[in-house]
Amino acid sequence: MKEITASEFEQEVLNGGNVLVDFYSTECAPCEAIAPKLEGLEKLFGRELKFVKIFRQGNRELSDKLIVKSSPTLLFYQDGEEVCGRLAGGVKRSEIVRELKHILGKEKVTQIMATQQPFVTDVDVAILGAGPGGLTAGLYLCQAKINTVLIDIALPGGYVSTTHMVSNYPGFIDPQPGYLLGHNMSEQTKQCGTTYKVAVDVTKVDLHKKEITIDNQETIRAKRIIVATGTSPNKMGIPGEVEYRGKGISYCATCDAKYFGDKEVIVVGGGNSAIEEADFISKFASKITIVHQFDQLQANKTAQEKAFANPKISFLLSHEPRAIKKDGDKMVVEVEDLKTKETKTITADGIFVFIGLKPNLEIFDNQFELDEWGYIKTDEDKRTNIDGVFAVGDVTSKKYRQITTAIADGTIAAISITREIG
Repeated sequence: MKEITASEFEQEVLNGGNVLVDFYSTECAPCEAIAPKLEGLEKLFGRELKFVKIFRQGNRELSDKLIVKSSPTLLFYQDGEEVCGRLAGGVKRSEIVRELKHILGKEKVTQIMATQQPFVTDVDVAILGAGPGGLTAGLYLCQAKINTVLIDIALPGGYVSTTHMVSNYPGFIDPQPGYLLGHNMSEQTKQCGTTYKVAVDVTKVDLHKKEITIDNQETIRAKRIIVATGTSPNKMGIPGEVEYRGKGISYCATCDAKYFGDKEVIVVGGGNSAIEEADFISKFASKITIVHQFDQLQANKTAQEKAFANPKISFLLSHEPRAIKKDGDKMVVEVEDLKTKETKTITADGIFVFIGLKPNLEIFDNQFELDEWGYIKTDEDKRTNIDGVFAVGDVTSKKYRQITTAIADGTIAAISITREIG
């Protein structure tokens, strides 16, 4: 993709034609995940649409002017005017194609997509999800000389890659950047020889046939499958959240905190993630208001003490957001006092949401036996109710979800499979 700067924006984007603009950042896992998707689509649609990218950190004035507040953010232009909806964060290939249909027409896009030839790849083990659990399983299987492919809709590393610092990982005296920890796990597994299929759309999964189709093109056929799809951030589900995602609302402090230097921010949540990420955001923002539904925080005591001692952080407890609007460049949040039921508004330049996680199981179409919370049930060897299918990490039913417990799960599943087919 061609990279442009703010000074070239008018010539390259506004002077007519169909243009896709990718605003990206460094140290941004979703940005790296979307890059190969865009490169692949450029090969297909390059004659119909111009693809350009802009380094957000180096073009802040343009980013602010266009109200681009999240990385990555995709904008679509037609004859100099922004059209379609914006896409931000962990964008899927299918979502981009959907927007291209609005610009180029459904028939033309369908015709171009049909030029892709489907094919089948046979492997011993397919791992769905490249977080710590999946990466560990891939490492053990690779070392056992078992033909393994790792599949993920994003980049390897999983949720840990969006965590600012990890302070409880064994073997490191000092806290480690989550991005670096995830990267090193991935590189170790990759250097062993594990095949990676990342930044893809998983379009179909038949667990009984052991077949996984990616990008509506390649079907991976395996003898065993390990599901390590992890979890995703919960959404608030209130008016304005979808509309302003990427336009002031973020779910990734590592990706977006740097864009709120000397600005006021609201953090929604009171668990470990919310409090620890608020501390990280305070390195940039001038003021942080933590909005939490309970009258006490749920984070660990160390994180709480650090937050209470931070002069930039204030707390609005027993409150919950009810709606989000914009007034100029400001985010206006209506919050309800859960004790008095009274509502009021608070304003900020941005909102970060950390209110828990949900298991990523949508692609499996109810094929698993789940616990009452919607997580996959497994036995002690990490087998599921489906023959030949294992599950590891945060997507499984368990009492504790940590990086180390996911790694243990991946180890157990890989050894179990090695004894079966190794």
